[in-house]
Amino acid sequence: MAMTVGELEAMLRSAFQDAEIQIEDLAGDGDHYRALIRTDAFRGKSRVAQHQMVYAALQGRMGSDLHALALVTGPKTSA
Repeated sequence: MAMTVGELEAMLRSAFQDAEIQIEDLAGDGDHYRALIRTDAFRGKSRVAQHQMVYAALQGRMGSDLHALALVTGPKTSA
């Protein structure tokens, strides 16, 4: 079963309430997305640790409901 943009965004917002999130459906199939996530929770974390936090937020749905997720992550930038 594919995951909608809304479902993906809701899961990410639940885990990272302060985040700036942009999601793009890369193939139009609900299975391949690119997500840009900027949150203070990533500050001081390596890129690998940031991605692990995102995968944890997806609660095991990566690889089943969601086949591919290209991640662009980092801390929020100061204004």
